[in-house]
Amino acid sequence: MAADTHLSTPGASGVPGIRRLLLDNGALTALIVLVIAMSALSGDFLTTDNLLNVGVQAAVTAILAFGVTFVIVSAGIDLSVGSVAALSATVLAWSATQHGVPVVLAVILAIATGIAAGLVNGFLIAYGKLPPFIATLAMLSVARGLSLVISQGSPIAFPDSVSHLGDTLGGWLPVPVLVMIAMGLVAAFVLGRTYIGRSMYAIGGNEEAARLSGLRVSRQKLAIYALSGVFAAAAGIVLASRLSSAQPQAADGYELDAIAAVVIGGASLAGGTGKASGTLIGALILAVLRNGLNLLSVSAFWQQVVIGVVIALAVLLDTVRRKAGATPVSGASGGGRGRQATTYALAAVVTVAIVGATSFLHNGSATSDKPKLGLSLSTLNNPFFVQIRSGAQAEAKRLGLDLTVTDAQNDASQQANQLQNFTSSNYGAIIVNPVDSDAASNSVKAADKAKIPVVAVDRGVNKAAVDTLVASDNIAGGELAAKTVAEKLGGTGRIVILQGQAGTSAARERAEGFAKGLKAYPGIKVLAQQPADFDRTKGLDVMSNLLQAHPDVQGVIAANDEMALGAIKALGSKAGKSVAVVGFDGTPDGLTAVKQGTLYASVAQQPSQLGKIAVDNALRAAQGKKVETTVKVPVKVVTQGNVAGFTG
Repeated sequence: MAADTHLSTPGASGVPGIRRLLLDNGALTALIVLVIAMSALSGDFLTTDNLLNVGVQAAVTAILAFGVTFVIVSAGIDLSVGSVAALSATVLAWSATQHGVPVVLAVILAIATGIAAGLVNGFLIAYGKLPPFIATLAMLSVARGLSLVISQGSPIAFPDSVSHLGDTLGGWLPVPVLVMIAMGLVAAFVLGRTYIGRSMYAIGGNEEAARLSGLRVSRQKLAIYALSGVFAAAAGIVLASRLSSAQPQAADGYELDAIAAVVIGGASLAGGTGKASGTLIGALILAVLRNGLNLLSVSAFWQQVVIGVVIALAVLLDTVRRKAGATPVSGASGGGRGRQATTYALAAVVTVAIVGATSFLHNGSATSDKPKLGLSLSTLNNPFFVQIRSGAQAEAKRLGLDLTVTDAQNDASQQANQLQNFTSSNYGAIIVNPVDSDAASNSVKAADKAKIPVVAVDRGVNKAAVDTLVASDNIAGGELAAKTVAEKLGGTGRIVILQGQAGTSAARERAEGFAKGLKAYPGIKVLAQQPADFDRTKGLDVMSNLLQAHPDVQGVIAANDEMALGAIKALGSKAGKSVAVVGFDGTPDGLTAVKQGTLYASVAQQPSQLGKIAVDNALRAAQGKKVETTVKVPVKVVTQGNVAGFTG
């Protein structure tokens, strides 16, 4: 562990002493090795801008993880912190911008929301006797649902006075890093210097013994989970400040990163050990990994594999360390803190020396006469965006360009990190397919400030200047889909609508287009509208449920082909016969279904062309040539009659 064990046993020297030192400081050793390796592999890693990026990218995870540290030290678990962070930020933005609540009071309400969620978790666990896993899993769903209810699935602009938390001081020092350090100091103080901190270690070490010694365990658990809620709320505010908006889907899955940071930092899931310093190192390891792998153009899919392996190795190291006889401590004694400080100082000196030496590997490296391009896609878990990538890569290969493609996994914060990495690495041009048009604005502004051209593809960027927008019109496409199904039904009939993922701009725009198109056909009755998250499996499940309530449905409009294909599976023999299904995107599987007649039509956006044209315009912009402000790729309704001649 980084800071949870004594550094050596008396008399340890030579190889055994070094072995004990490495075992007792495994996370710190791993961080040093990672920094050295990334410095050697990428000349872009060891720059001031990029190292500050790493700090910013670690901030939200670290703040969440500090709160989770309290829970894990007491032998609990908190799966709700990501959702609580999103809910707290949504409450702040909703109350301040839509209801005129003074910003200071709105911040207090956000923190109170985090505390309330934590208290509910603590009550269910301490007095309801629910397992922590179940109680916090329930809160994960409740908090995320409330965030969507309050925001109606749409991002809410964040107050300008709070958004400064996502800015920099003096034009270079990121405020999120300062907040992370401050929250880390608070966490260290609580763990090492307070009664409740000592209670956490006692409960985690042996809950029954703690109870028999007179400790009010149930009350302490209430306080522990409330503290976790406070840190989750703080993380949510910092995250929303970076994105200039409260995203109802923000911090999705961050609870796993937070738990991973705590475990990598040396805490035991069995309870009784763990420290804020180790948690910080764990968060930095995750941030360095993601940052370095992005710079090295490693596939986002492989990044998940690597991070999973790192977590497994961290737990394995903890097991080896315990078998080797390392002595865990629940609080740092004066001597322990002295040894710890000495270890950190020596580690810093060794790292600086080795990293300085590796920097010579990159001196005088050849530079290409053609600019390096970066492409950040909202997701690669959807055939439409996979086709955009394919079109972009094919064009980049034809032009002899170096194109780095990243996958934001529908996470606006992760996309902000990727765009920051492109900017700090001084790419020739950046292509962005925003997860959310508002959330991408700050990152695009940073690229503009660095004089790096930005091309938006498929979706625009609000409140920031891009050189070119290459897109189809989602609203116009939605109108075409509505017109197509209405005309197929002769202007009268009963339909259902499968909506996209709540909170995404594509889902909102296509839904707006559906509504506009249907206004011209008053004889069309919409029986139900339900989200299926752009996912085929969810499309199948949602359509199956809707058929129970509406067996007489005659038409389906789906916001993408994947959901349409799921609906077709649920409809069975009805698809293409008594029920007309219209999809969106013109993906290969969708076009196959159109040929077979089960999918009546797909509003095709020609995604490969979007990728190709985006690369062409990015190259022109990087070379200082004039580009059009907007390049529209026309949408086309593809049916059985014209599918043979459509290439996408």
